[in-house]
Amino acid sequence: MQVLNQINFNNLRGDLFGGLTAAIVSLPLALAFGVASGVGPVAGLYGAVCIGLFAALFGGTPTLISEPTGPMTVVMTTIVASFMAKDPDNGLAMAFTVVMIAGLFQIVFGVFKLGKYITLMPYSVISGFMSGIGIILIILQIPPFLGQATPKGGVLGTIQNIPQLLTNINPVDATLAALTIGIIFLMPSKFKRIVPPQLVALVIGTLVSLIFFQGVDIRRIGEIPTGLPVLQMPVFSFDQMTIMFVNGVMLGMLGCIDTLLTAVIADSITRTQHDSNKELIGQGIANIVSGVCGGLPGAGATMGTVVNIQSGAKSALSGITRALILLVVILGAASLTQNIPMAVLAGIALKVGIDILDWSFLKRAHAVSLKGAMIMYGVMLLTVFVDLIVAVGVGVFIANILTIERLSDMQGQDVKAITDEDDAIVMTPEEKQLLAAGKGRVLLFYLSGPMIFGVAKAISREESMIQNYDVLIFDLSDVPMLGVTACLAIENAIKDAVEKGRHVFIVGAKGKIKERLERFKIVDMLPPHHLMLVRQEALQQALTLINLPVDVDTFNSSSSDPQAPIVSNLS
Repeated sequence: MQVLNQINFNNLRGDLFGGLTAAIVSLPLALAFGVASGVGPVAGLYGAVCIGLFAALFGGTPTLISEPTGPMTVVMTTIVASFMAKDPDNGLAMAFTVVMIAGLFQIVFGVFKLGKYITLMPYSVISGFMSGIGIILIILQIPPFLGQATPKGGVLGTIQNIPQLLTNINPVDATLAALTIGIIFLMPSKFKRIVPPQLVALVIGTLVSLIFFQGVDIRRIGEIPTGLPVLQMPVFSFDQMTIMFVNGVMLGMLGCIDTLLTAVIADSITRTQHDSNKELIGQGIANIVSGVCGGLPGAGATMGTVVNIQSGAKSALSGITRALILLVVILGAASLTQNIPMAVLAGIALKVGIDILDWSFLKRAHAVSLKGAMIMYGVMLLTVFVDLIVAVGVGVFIANILTIERLSDMQGQDVKAITDEDDAIVMTPEEKQLLAAGKGRVLLFYLSGPMIFGVAKAISREESMIQNYDVLIFDLSDVPMLGVTACLAIENAIKDAVEKGRHVFIVGAKGKIKERLERFKIVDMLPPHHLMLVRQEALQQALTLINLPVDVDTFNSSSSDPQAPIVSNLS
């Protein structure tokens, strides 16, 4: 496998311009996410540099722009708040260690080629989770939007203190935040194609605060340290070890989902195909480096990626260019950002939260699927008011249970007990006449499709008919997969039939199906000649066993005359 991403100089102008444009888009978002996370704007900037540079170098999507994103920032915010509350001295270092753990898990996902499975999560869960994250991001911007410090307690603390926040509102900060929102929403589309509205809002909001509100007490970013970052060595706490790894897996999974969904969007625009597993390895390396440098975790960013492609980028050189431009800003121009009002950054982050909300699915979820809508709203509420990990776990569990129930019901319809009066399956005229000749003493169990564990109930339901028949034929010809639970149900049915003195045949078991029956020693319960590949032969043997011999000559002649009796010389 090629170690580095697709980097070439065939499209130098397009890649350089794409990187520059993506850097301009990233700057205000990196500052806003850094402040929103509680770690500080420098963490957002270093996250943008480290994630962007190393994901571009080692990833598997040439035009993908990786940086701190809204969902990753929200999760990081809760991690930082949790560890700082439990251990003020080492909490921040443990939070950055979680970022490194997340990167390590992403590398593991990529090495074991799990990329194609990451996005198999039900959409109702993804939608509810993302919308919940959007709501969290919006709620957390209320205090700085109103010119107040964020209360303790995160989302719940902010909600509980809303009356107090409104009472102590700072009119100047609120005006600047409203101005920011207005610029982002109302800026004409023709200008948005030239310059990002977030950057325009950042510049205008800062200039307005400096020109029209001199001497007014406004909450600003303050001085950002220049130079290379102070490296953060991994810090573990025995008491917090489990929660650190759980948060690491959660952060890594979210980054995988966020990245791969963005990579799919990039593929659809560029008409190319990304390497999911290589991309996860690149993202993992990037997050480990970001954690070591004290930066926020990140993932593939849709807005930056689309802007990058639309600006003419075609290779990973654009992502490298973007990261280097931001690094120059940190090393040489960080002082220019110290006067940016916190309210302006809150307005930018608030718009990101609004964009994260899955408006398309929220509008029509109830009409598409009531169960899907309930799962989505449940996951959304759990995400906001309980816990991100609990929300995803509960949502995936319920969604999978409902899916298994639906599939089991569908597959259960393919478990049929066929008698001489039944046309439920496709049978040849000869097979129909042989079954009819059994005079209700032969029962054909027909199974088709994957026999997952939920189908065992349907098999057990039909099993109650065994006592009314002398011969049972289990037809597995159309079964591509036989699960353990379904296999045990078949074993119980055969065992009951044998104990009651019934004759049992198994038809069509071959390959892995036969191997599964042999492992369960089900074939040992039957005479060897009762395992057949052809259903018609089993029906003929069944008639012989119950003293209804088949006249072969008459049978063969009847096949040319559907009206002729198929069985003769019946005793």
